Amino acid sequence: MAVGHDPVVGDWYMTPSGDSFEVVAFESDDDSIEIQYFDGAVEALDMETWLDISARPIEPPEDWSGSMDVSREDVGTEDVPQPHSASSPLDDPDL
Repeated sequence: MAVGHDPVVGDWYMTPSGDSFEVVAFESDDDSIEIQYFDGAVEALDMETWLDISARPIEPPEDWSGSMDVSREDVGTEDVPQPHSASSPLDDPDL
């Protein structure tokens, strides 16, 4: 049974079998839809196949990096400055 949701680029969907994916491109001219599964695999669908897979909209996964094939180093999280303890120049023994 086809659900009939139009694909929206950037939205996440799940098939009845439990596969989740993001729509990464949709060309209305030729009804081609490109999806990317959470594991990074990319697949192209036509509108008929889109309707046949009966995908339903879902919330994006909390760990969005799975589908993006990026690591913490790639997004620069290790370069985020850590909070320092409050100190005063008067605490410096060299002054």
